[in-house]
Amino acid sequence: MLKTRTLRTFVATSVLLFFLQGLRVIFSVLFGIIYDQVFEGPIDAWLIVSNLLLIAALIAPALTPRRAPGRWLAVFAVLAALFRVGLTVNDADIRYWGSLATLTFSGLYMSGLLRMDRPMFTTGLVSALAVDQLLRVVGHTYDLSLRPEWLPVQVLWAALVGIVTIWLSRRTHDEESYPGGLTWLDGLALGGFLFLEMSLLALPNGVARWSDTPYPMIAPLLIMVTLLPLIPEVNSWIRRICQEARVRSGLAVILVLGLLIGYFATGVLAGLVLLVGQAAVLMLLVSTLGGSTVEMSPAGSRLALGLFLFLLLNFLNAFTFTYPYVLPLMRGLGWAVYLAAGLVIGLWVVVGDLAEDDVPSPMVDSVLIGLASLAAVAISILAVWPLPTESLAKGGILRAATYNIHYGFDDEWHFMLEEMAQAIEEADVDVVVLQEVDTGRITSYFVDDALYLAKRLRMNAAYLPTVEHLTGIALLYRGPAAPMDWQLLTSLQEQTGIVHVNLDHLGRPVHAYGIWMGLSEEDTERQIREALDFIDNRSPATFGGDFNAKMGSPVADAVEAAGFIDPFTVLGIDPAPPTSPAIKPKSRIDFVWLRGLLPSEAWVSESLASDHRMVVVEVELP
Repeated sequence: MLKTRTLRTFVATSVLLFFLQGLRVIFSVLFGIIYDQVFEGPIDAWLIVSNLLLIAALIAPALTPRRAPGRWLAVFAVLAALFRVGLTVNDADIRYWGSLATLTFSGLYMSGLLRMDRPMFTTGLVSALAVDQLLRVVGHTYDLSLRPEWLPVQVLWAALVGIVTIWLSRRTHDEESYPGGLTWLDGLALGGFLFLEMSLLALPNGVARWSDTPYPMIAPLLIMVTLLPLIPEVNSWIRRICQEARVRSGLAVILVLGLLIGYFATGVLAGLVLLVGQAAVLMLLVSTLGGSTVEMSPAGSRLALGLFLFLLLNFLNAFTFTYPYVLPLMRGLGWAVYLAAGLVIGLWVVVGDLAEDDVPSPMVDSVLIGLASLAAVAISILAVWPLPTESLAKGGILRAATYNIHYGFDDEWHFMLEEMAQAIEEADVDVVVLQEVDTGRITSYFVDDALYLAKRLRMNAAYLPTVEHLTGIALLYRGPAAPMDWQLLTSLQEQTGIVHVNLDHLGRPVHAYGIWMGLSEEDTERQIREALDFIDNRSPATFGGDFNAKMGSPVADAVEAAGFIDPFTVLGIDPAPPTSPAIKPKSRIDFVWLRGLLPSEAWVSESLASDHRMVVVEVELP
């Protein structure tokens, strides 16, 4: 029986992992659909239809028959594994339809599993969160299983799920059952739990960015915290102490306070509080859903309600990032969305029923779980271990660049962060300023763009969060780590700012500045005045960014009046090559200005990895 249950845990973990990955993919693809429709136009029916199809996929569990036979779970698991293979193909259309099918069939599987074996669902969900973390940590926040080179592994994984599932379906009569189901409040709480996990608490980079805490410290600790409830002895202890209502209420309070402190505070304390919040919410999940009920009850419609709440919370959270273009009143209210999810869980704890504590322990082999957990933590430590950075060029040459990376996407919404890294690497850049940098949003695959590129290129990263901790601008540079300073700029639309690092090149200082200017309806003249006041008279300096302004504009004139020169003009490159859009560029709005430095070469990259082209300038240091 122990072997059979271990194999069932493998299937449950796999399908629930595929569900989590499907959520990540569908939101990232939808981001591209909505972006193109709203900003590029024209808006057509596909904008509505694509979102309605997502809603349909998430509420599909409501269609599950109340007394569906166990063999249906096998069919749903196999279909979910099959369609999950398509998510590894880096094509927006394939990923959209593949994720819809994956979500539909994995959701139906989840509904049946919740009704027939709630403890297995809980174990599978926590295990899936841990595996998902590990795949992203090993890939420097870019999920290994979403990369094209992973395709053979994913095909093998899907085949293995199918083989094990078919074998298990013939042995169901040998397996002990643990009746389950969901109440309406259980379903809502599960939706709140998924939101917190998928947008923050299960994201090492998200926790690190929220708290401004070193990622190499957070990542192994978060995996450890997530894995602890899977150890049978710890699981039994959690269910035992949580029999006390005051303990459960205390955990709910810890969760809510942790979210607020993590949002508004910074430093190690904030990071540790978020880790404690993750421990608290997992303990509540295990104690409340980790046992069985007296008799089987419906789960499909209640699960569908929870997934709809998850969708609603995600859209509200997205509005806090896109407030200038959707709901201006959402500016700075990210904390309120997380608080709402925490309060739903708190209500569940106070009003909901506690599960029966009748699940035997261990459910799977303790030694196996312990060894796997130690291996996962060890792998995560090795993956995040800091590597020495590349040194600045030995001679008197420095290459500076600016690159609007479009949240990691190209113009056709392929995720191209690795190709962007290759473009920077091929240009042999010493310092590059980046705009439109996401560091843990579900709309860009949870990837920390700044961290991934810095690890991949062995550079230091100075990141300035400008919107809700997880979107901003960054400056990557070679050489020894240097302190950064920054300033937020007065912004009528999306908040932006300027970041600065003082590079040490053979004992000589070179000031590097990065900026992202607002769009046409922004008070850009005020922004550039504030930025130039921040720069003051420090020299020699490079000043790069997406200025969203052309030569001859008031913005460009102000920069030139401050003593900066345009390398293309100085080198007589006329006309200077345009930078936007990447495909058939028409406008030159990305610049690397210089002061106290003379350019020896300047060019615009041919790479189409982003929706802008990278600008590179080579200077000879005095």
